[in-house]
Amino acid sequence: MKRTGAQVLIEGLQKENVDVIFGFPGGAVIKIYDELFGSSIKHVLTRHEQGAIHAADGYARATGKTGVCLVTSGPGATNTVTGIATAYMDSVPVVVFTGQVPTPMIGNDAFQEADIVGITRPITKHNYLVKDVNELPRVIKEAFYIAGTGRPGPVVVDLPKDIMAAVTENPYPDQVTLKGYNPNYSGHLGQIKRMAVEIMQAKKPLLYTGGGIISSACHNELLELAELTQAPVTNTLMGLGGFPGTHPLFMGMLGMHGTWYANMAVTESDLIIAIGARFDDRVTGKITTFAPHAKIIHIDIDPSSISKNVKVDLPVVGDAKDILAKLITELKLLKAKNETAHTKDWLAQIKEWKQKYPLKYDQNSGKIKPQFVIEELHRLTKGEAIITTEVGQNQMWAAQFYGFNHPRSFLSSGGLGTMGYGFPAAIGAQIAHPDRIVIDVAGDGSFQMNMQELATVVQYRLPVKVAILNNYFWGMVRQWQELFFNRRYSFTCTHCAPDFVKLAEAFGAVGLRAEKPEEVASVIEQALNTDKPVVMDFRVDPEENVAPMVPAGGALKDMILV
Repeated sequence: MKRTGAQVLIEGLQKENVDVIFGFPGGAVIKIYDELFGSSIKHVLTRHEQGAIHAADGYARATGKTGVCLVTSGPGATNTVTGIATAYMDSVPVVVFTGQVPTPMIGNDAFQEADIVGITRPITKHNYLVKDVNELPRVIKEAFYIAGTGRPGPVVVDLPKDIMAAVTENPYPDQVTLKGYNPNYSGHLGQIKRMAVEIMQAKKPLLYTGGGIISSACHNELLELAELTQAPVTNTLMGLGGFPGTHPLFMGMLGMHGTWYANMAVTESDLIIAIGARFDDRVTGKITTFAPHAKIIHIDIDPSSISKNVKVDLPVVGDAKDILAKLITELKLLKAKNETAHTKDWLAQIKEWKQKYPLKYDQNSGKIKPQFVIEELHRLTKGEAIITTEVGQNQMWAAQFYGFNHPRSFLSSGGLGTMGYGFPAAIGAQIAHPDRIVIDVAGDGSFQMNMQELATVVQYRLPVKVAILNNYFWGMVRQWQELFFNRRYSFTCTHCAPDFVKLAEAFGAVGLRAEKPEEVASVIEQALNTDKPVVMDFRVDPEENVAPMVPAGGALKDMILV
């Protein structure tokens, strides 16, 4: 059966069970948009291509499916670069279809031409420039396979305009075979047996878990493992929700703005079991002082991550869900032989640390404290909301004080640290879960990066809530300037921030404001009780800091309790 390239693309999306794409039209993709007009696929029109890619990313994180983005050539494609890099750093499966000028014009500096394949090569798992319409069915199938398997990540497919109009009879393939790309899902049983012995012999074991727990959907296995071994658990930023935030074995986040007790536990541990985490610099602090007394076991599906930043003693490559299930079986066999873990004193020490150095803030200042806003959001949503964040202080306060009990309930740009991520990501999450409460915790600076997407939430009647922790600063940079640059606030004060209430109303959304602590709960309740998009402007203490804080280049034990 003859189909145009545009028809092949729509057919491929349908066969990959894509129900929604996020995009922005243009001349190079006009043929595709014409085919979309009568298709069963829902298209969400954002107001900027960066909004589209972040929304596709948010959809992917909230569902575990592969997100899809469609944009035009040139500036349309280049506007997605930050979002592609965001997805790449955080291992999020996204397929980005970009328009391109006709193949005879490629390389001639044609109108709205950009080498998006070359631009995105370092920030994609793979990318394609389709030069033959007969290859298009295979390329689409491969793109989705690569994005969603192994360590997930973004794939770019560049589609010249003439290829979309050309005709092919090639069928859409049922299977993919790629030489040199065969992700290993099954963990080596010999390594797993060794790991089980190490865990049972350890006196101060620690489970350090990252976003791989979310990607592999092994949160139930992690919970069973922790309870079986009585080993405390700490999450990275990307791992939040992978272990219940209210569980007595949970120590919160570790790293630069982790809890005092999580960082001390890493420092004092004799065995660290890292699962789906990559030992990034925000977690380790000074590498030479990281976990000085511990043997390190590293479970990861990506062999290139093993010993990349921190040398490990026992690597186990494979899917975390498979490995943890086998590990639990081995541990139960050891327990049946009366071999038991010895963590009683270790847990008592951690309990003492928790009591001595809890997360805290001044609750009697008369000003709205941002931590209080997060706690009220948790109380009034019963901890069941999907929380997206921007980047900076707002992100850290949400990570510290919300208490995530479920996977895929915390969506945030971890590796790249992208301001402007949270609001469009909330759009993707709300599209994915129309019956869930979705809240973007934002800074006044970050929200302005993509606030044009207010038009999108109003158009599609998405009841996204935005909680702006408004301190009239680029807050995290200001905090560094306060602590390390003698309060020289060089270009970090946002003197001309808009009236966010009026801004929301101008777009047709609801705007609310709280200027006193006693107004916070009422504003949140009003927001939750409307089915419209809402922007909440919380005028918080402008010089409140995120604490604890490990200074740049410091060891985890060198925390500043500001």
